[in-house]
Amino acid sequence: MDINSNIAAFTELGYILQKTLSGEVGIRGQELNRLIDRQYLLNPWFTAENVRMAVGAIARKLTEENLRVWTGRYPALMEKHEPYTTAVIMAGNIPLVGFHDFLSVLISGNKIVAKTSSKDSELISFIADILCSVNSEFKEMITFTEGNLSGFDAVIATGSDNSSRYFEYYFGKYPHIIRRNRNSVAVITGNEKESDYRELGKDVFSYFGLGCRNVSKLYLPAGFRVEKILDSWQEYSGIINHSKYANNYEYNMAVWLVNRDKFLDTGYTLLREERSLASPVATLYYEYYFSPEGLSDELNRLKDKIQCIAGKDYNMFGSLQSPELWDYSDNIDTLDFLLKKNMAGLS
Repeated sequence: MDINSNIAAFTELGYILQKTLSGEVGIRGQELNRLIDRQYLLNPWFTAENVRMAVGAIARKLTEENLRVWTGRYPALMEKHEPYTTAVIMAGNIPLVGFHDFLSVLISGNKIVAKTSSKDSELISFIADILCSVNSEFKEMITFTEGNLSGFDAVIATGSDNSSRYFEYYFGKYPHIIRRNRNSVAVITGNEKESDYRELGKDVFSYFGLGCRNVSKLYLPAGFRVEKILDSWQEYSGIINHSKYANNYEYNMAVWLVNRDKFLDTGYTLLREERSLASPVATLYYEYYFSPEGLSDELNRLKDKIQCIAGKDYNMFGSLQSPELWDYSDNIDTLDFLLKKNMAGLS
């Protein structure tokens, strides 16, 4: 398979996903819709709304133009090589979070053996089936496994700080990308429009805040009233009706009350002034800064812990959960890794 046939296949996959979400469905679309609607039975965090959001974000990026712009940055993709096998260990915090690794391995002309999260195994497998129906040659390129990984040349693994130590121990001798915990933040200047704050709500509340691209902390200019932002978030208040989210909200409120912590309660999320980046589910941290230079120094100090930054001089508010194909997790260029000439001695 060459890069042109790979691009054509993933473009068709994007078209099928778009048609399904827009209501123009064939047999595959009907099956996908049923699968979307039943995910919450397997994982209560995967509501139909959130799954459709994830599928939609993928479908919008899988256009021929996007794929050519992305792959055009890598001349090595035009060179033929014997496919090698990359083991991909996928996370399960939000729907289809492992899709970009799946895409990267296959678009580079290599084989994938994927170990999916038990919390998100059906969706990626079904999308792989659609891809194989578009181009049957992918059947020989894709393997899913629930058991031990074997027969691979390189590893891409995503997990927590704890699981990363396990990954390092077992896979350190292979060419690898091992991702750890990261969080995203938003920088407020005080000069934003109300529509900016509403868009920021997407970055905070999409997927219940469970993704590494979800904003878990706000940086506010000294003297800024955080209530100015909260007034723009009423449209997200219905999130409290989700039982697991509500349980986290009530638990964290109880802990903070017992500890006599000072916090703000909107009725659907809790906010506290805090230096840490990682806020628990149903909460949001904030911190004041006193100069742009001081904030820049702080963000640079924390760069290995920050996934994305939303703000006027950073990523657009509301865009964090819809990354471009060339926006790599942990700022590690996955395609460049997969195309290294010394990869497993096979390229």
